[in-house]
Amino acid sequence: VQLQASGGGLVQAGGSLRLSCIPSGRTFNYRYMGWFRQAPGKEREFVAAISYSRYTYYADAVKGRFTISRDNARNTMYLQMNNLNPEDTAVYYCAAGTPILSQVRERTAYGYWGQGTLVTVSS
Repeated sequence: VQLQASGGGLVQAGGSLRLSCIPSGRTFNYRYMGWFRQAPGKEREFVAAISYSRYTYYADAVKGRFTISRDNARNTMYLQMNNLNPEDTAVYYCAAGTPILSQVRERTAYGYWGQGTLVTVSS
């Protein structure tokens, strides 16, 4: 199973981007899909996650600005990012797996990862 993340780019502060995550190969209905990001020199951090039933979870830093969604029929996932700021600059990775509820924010709980897409927000 491979996940393909796309939609990154360069945007000015206050702008918007929409990321997509599409699986290829053998697919199944992942219990959770999520987005993580890694800025230069920093650890990879949790951004958002969504369950198969579409319960959503967000990091405090993006709550109210980012919206995660998924299309179960296509096993695809999206991240709508609004009101971006330079602190959002990072490589964004999509992930999928079957973590238990208490682990949805932990990157080690996800078994499948995409290659990442770069988001750069200029001030």
